[in-house]
Amino acid sequence: MSVRILALVGSLRAGSHNRQLAETAVKLAPAGADVALYEGLAEIPFYNEDIDVESSVPDAAAKLREAAAGADALLFFTPEYNGTIPAVLKNAIDWLSRPFGAGAIGGKPVVVVGTAFGQYGGVWAQDEARKAVGIAGGQVVEDIKLSIPGSVTRFADTHPADDAEVAAHLTEVLDRLHDLAGRPTAA
Repeated sequence: MSVRILALVGSLRAGSHNRQLAETAVKLAPAGADVALYEGLAEIPFYNEDIDVESSVPDAAAKLREAAAGADALLFFTPEYNGTIPAVLKNAIDWLSRPFGAGAIGGKPVVVVGTAFGQYGGVWAQDEARKAVGIAGGQVVEDIKLSIPGSVTRFADTHPADDAEVAAHLTEVLDRLHDLAGRPTAA
């Protein structure tokens, strides 16, 4: 049985370095793992309890929940916008947190990584994402981290997949997440 890891990217920009990093994760998936890059975060309306009604959840939000429910683990890639998490990623977390106490990420291992232009590689955004995911019910894996600073210059002429150091670190992240997600849970 293959471990299913759902990757969500907090940047909608076509040339996003975080998207490139996520695409690299798809290519570097360890044997026995399938990393699926989720498409469609831009179509999900902002979370609103008035439209989160069992019989009429917006289709885009229902698809996100279905994808997360079918995953064994989640891997978030986040840039840092004004020192925090991008709205599109926070919105996805909000939709995945409901229904309260039974959200699609409940109890699943979640790792947050990313790259940003600043000297710390987006650690503030990653910390904020971990906090939101934990409150939303995900099992945040605090000791698996990857923050790549200087994205604009580092990846100006090099795709993350062609950066040996980045590929090695990302492979380690994927191997560890795969191992965690593949473990049977205690009953």
